[in-house]
Amino acid sequence: MALEIEMATYNKELPRLLSQTGKHVLIIEDRVIDTYVGYDAALKRGYMEAGIGKPFLVKKIAKEDIQFFTRNITSASVVYTQ
Repeated sequence: MALEIEMATYNKELPRLLSQTGKHVLIIEDRVIDTYVGYDAALKRGYMEAGIGKPFLVKKIAKEDIQFFTRNITSASVVYTQ
């Protein structure tokens, strides 16, 4: 699984990070780099720190991890409108 170390770091640091709920955290390997008001700022700093070849995590700090899912999809169709 990708970003296992970064997700483990996020979960370990979450109690401390909750004081900044709603911000975005940048994590590289097992290090919390910083928190940012916007996703774009965190992403930019991630590329500056890690480059394009090293994984990093930018995640919105939240008490509960929001999961998006769908179910019972058996087929998909595309509708084009003009």
